[in-house]
Amino acid sequence: MADKKQKTEVSEKKSKAPKKVAAEAPAPKSEVAEAKIPNRLGSIYKKEIVPALKTKFEYKSVMQVPKLNKIVVNMGLGAAVSDPKILDEAVKQLEAITGQKASIRKAKKAISNFKLREGLSIGAMVTLRKEKMYEFLDRFVNIALPSVRDFKGLSDKSFDGRGNYTVGIREQTIFPEIDVDKITKVLGMDITFVTTANTDNEAYELLQAFKVPFTKKEIKTA
Repeated sequence: MADKKQKTEVSEKKSKAPKKVAAEAPAPKSEVAEAKIPNRLGSIYKKEIVPALKTKFEYKSVMQVPKLNKIVVNMGLGAAVSDPKILDEAVKQLEAITGQKASIRKAKKAISNFKLREGLSIGAMVTLRKEKMYEFLDRFVNIALPSVRDFKGLSDKSFDGRGNYTVGIREQTIFPEIDVDKITKVLGMDITFVTTANTDNEAYELLQAFKVPFTKKEIKTA
């Protein structure tokens, strides 16, 4: 009887013991990704510029409408040959202006007259695409260029015949990201707008639609 009673107590303890709870599976990731804030110029291109250019040039498809493919910002630094600190400063400033890591350009061949050795660092550049490209263009057109003293517009003579446009900037100080009091050397840069346009006139109309301020209303074509 004692054994039977003992077995009964044990079974009662087992029945009263808390049941093991299976480990909860991790919560599934939300299928809806966090919505990105739409880029201002990107939205304008799709909603306004594409229809306008399609009508103006009588494209049969929206796929024929030229678009801005990338923006290349390049600093050529010949002075860096004699003073490497100039290159370091240029890289920091270029990254501040563009918001993207810069890559170093190196000499492809030696030029003895300029004391230039092959492989020597002679410049820095950044290639901007998509959202960063549009964001930079927005700041360049609406903040940087208006800060240039006696600015009368950009020349329409700097297209390359293949739908790309390059503008030279003499001073990096036109960008608000640069603290004038902290710079030790004035640095210039070339900004190239690479488009998918087949002609310079199409590229001109595209950039003008983005409010790039040219000095003339329309370029002449051959």
